[in-house]
Amino acid sequence: MSQNAHASSVTEPTIQHQQMDYHALNALLNLYDEDGKIQFDKDRAAARQFFLQHVNQNTVFFHDLKEKLNYLVDNDYYDPETLEPYSFEFIKSLFQRAYGYKFRFKTFLGAYKYYTSYTLKTFDGRRYLERFEDRVCMVALYLARGDESLAEHLVDEIITGRFQPATPTFLNAGKAQRGELVSCFLLRIEDNMESIGRAINSALQLSKRGGGVALLLSNLREAGAPIKKIENQSSGVVPVMKLLEDSFSYANQLGARQGAGAVYLNAHHPDILTFLDTKRENADEKIRIKTLSLGVVIPDITFELAKKNDDMYLFSPYDVERVYGKPFSDISITEHYAEMLEDDRIRKKKINARQFFQTLAEVQFESGYPYIMFEDTANRANPIEGRVTHSNLCSEILQISTPSVLNDDLTYQEVGEDISCNLGSLNIALSMDSPDFARTIETAIRGLTAVSERTSIDSVPSIRKGNNAAHAIGLGQMNLHGFLGRERIHYGSEEGLDFTNAYFAAVLYQCLRASNKIAREKGRSFEKFETSDYASGAYFDRFDPADFAPKTPKVQELFERSSAHIPTAEDWENLKHDVMKDGLYNRYLQAIPPTGSISYINNSTSSIHPIASKVEIRKEGRIGRVYYPAPHMDNDNLEYYADAYEVGYRKIIDTYAVATKYVDQGLSLTLFFPADATTRDINRAQIYAWSHGIKTLYYIRLRQIALQGTEVEGCVSCML
Repeated sequence: MSQNAHASSVTEPTIQHQQMDYHALNALLNLYDEDGKIQFDKDRAAARQFFLQHVNQNTVFFHDLKEKLNYLVDNDYYDPETLEPYSFEFIKSLFQRAYGYKFRFKTFLGAYKYYTSYTLKTFDGRRYLERFEDRVCMVALYLARGDESLAEHLVDEIITGRFQPATPTFLNAGKAQRGELVSCFLLRIEDNMESIGRAINSALQLSKRGGGVALLLSNLREAGAPIKKIENQSSGVVPVMKLLEDSFSYANQLGARQGAGAVYLNAHHPDILTFLDTKRENADEKIRIKTLSLGVVIPDITFELAKKNDDMYLFSPYDVERVYGKPFSDISITEHYAEMLEDDRIRKKKINARQFFQTLAEVQFESGYPYIMFEDTANRANPIEGRVTHSNLCSEILQISTPSVLNDDLTYQEVGEDISCNLGSLNIALSMDSPDFARTIETAIRGLTAVSERTSIDSVPSIRKGNNAAHAIGLGQMNLHGFLGRERIHYGSEEGLDFTNAYFAAVLYQCLRASNKIAREKGRSFEKFETSDYASGAYFDRFDPADFAPKTPKVQELFERSSAHIPTAEDWENLKHDVMKDGLYNRYLQAIPPTGSISYINNSTSSIHPIASKVEIRKEGRIGRVYYPAPHMDNDNLEYYADAYEVGYRKIIDTYAVATKYVDQGLSLTLFFPADATTRDINRAQIYAWSHGIKTLYYIRLRQIALQGTEVEGCVSCML
């Protein structure tokens, strides 16, 4: 099999297009033709020219596959252990299988993103060593670990675009010089210097390996709290934030991915207002936080107090832990609020609840931060014994964690469980087109499970322990708006919500079936399965199978022509029996990340929110502005591609609320507002989201920011 450049993956452009470079052709996408039409063909021509003018000229030539693989292994580009479980005959057949699909990038940005961000390059960064098909095969071989059938299925699902591993997996799998395959990590910090020191070291170690890290600050004593009974000694959470920010700026994955961190604080922590002030535009440099992301954990009681226009009390974590015998974050503020208020042993101060929400909206208006986790909503939905205390950089990971106990020398007296995010996403449109929807999802679940099993972060024992105990994964979704537009359904309409409900019900059913099958094969379940709602059957009783089926004729027709199966009452009861009997291998199965670069190479709309614009403008490194058309959009279905600002936050929240019921973790939800939005509008959206069962909120985006081309940076670990 020839490995010569990319000539076979492009068709000849017209003479007119040959006279223009790919950047100029792509720019024509932003200009209407003489008939007032969007010039989609110019972007496709730009993709072809990109190969002819750039990729082909800069790709290393190999005579055949054997020569190529030998060279890449011998020169430390490929990890030989990836290839060792297979015969060369099988490897050759797998590459032929991938090339047989005759893959084409649908857009210029998709091709550009792949070659700048994913493909294997020579060590000097100047020449390409892989085609897209090569990367797909190496990912499949790595994740399959000698299972030839799984390797073939992974190639089928990835090359067709039905399943797309997250960036760390797709970027790193099979490479000799690589970071980890895990998207991001969540760490707890307990209220002692040993835990703070361990957390900073862990943040450095994880950031070095390419993962974004979110840390819980809620347990740290507030500014002015005593240390060793001496009053007014604690400096509070801000100095710890400063240390973490410097750590993330220092550590990155060989310069390939910038370090990224987030910190979460409970709304009833006494430092909450100072915490929010760190993101104000006019913040004092002593407290200003520039690159660290902020998240706030808000319990139900906070909304209830605001509704009554009451004061909200902030409680000293130092005192709460002494009184209750466990960290502040492991206590339900809503449940214990009244008794904590009456307990004289707990120091407290008050602020006005509505003023808190006003401040929250002001800071979001200025910076897009903080993210929000609705604490009680997340914990009510959590099927696992334990407590969800915080989320991640992209606000979609919601898992239980347990504290570690450290000795004076920072060794572990007791290793707790921290959290890994093993992510990948389905393309909704192409999954609905799959000839075997169940196999598509099972393949994705097995691929993500392999990520968890092949990951061992020895430098952070709590992450290693949590990953080994849970085998938690997060199968995501993207291209909802692209699919709805293709099928001429308006986002957030009755039909749009009906499809979202039926689709996510079908996905949940297949995810549980796949994890149950793996548990049966391996003869074991995740740790703590026996105390979970899955073991008791209570999880399945939350659902009425009658609610799964589509109600509108249009959506019924979509499922009639798809292999996606809507579970019946009998299916659901049988699954309940199987899970109670044989268990689940994965403690968590789904999480909906924002997606970013993987959306572009997969030709998908990002996540399940609406498009930001019909033709998106991005700034891409040296090349400058690049234009990206909404997937599946043409000049005949433009009306179904209203952007997120036009759709409005209510329809976006309605869509997420429908999907949330079927997702055991979170869904990264960005809210979009018009240029004339006020802080009151943001508060209304927060209340609407909370009242509709949303678990987390990600960024706040205002239209004028997007128009100025200074869009808020996305989550570097999950999106990029």
